[in-house]
Amino acid sequence: METRVLKVNGMTCQHCKRAVEGALQDLPGVTKAVVDLDKGEVTVDFSQSVAQDALAAAIDEAGYELVS
Repeated sequence: METRVLKVNGMTCQHCKRAVEGALQDLPGVTKAVVDLDKGEVTVDFSQSVAQDALAAAIDEAGYELVS
């Protein structure tokens, strides 16, 4: 299993948290996503490799921005 911490702009509330976590957890290979609003980060656990572009697209579709 692999874990990555991603910096995400625009998350300020519980709705944001649920939106980003849900968008990432819908991706094949993502087993868990947990947002830390105070840090503006999401910790993502993977069972298989997921492309950075797929992560960015899911976050973008949820209305937020992945910081590279």
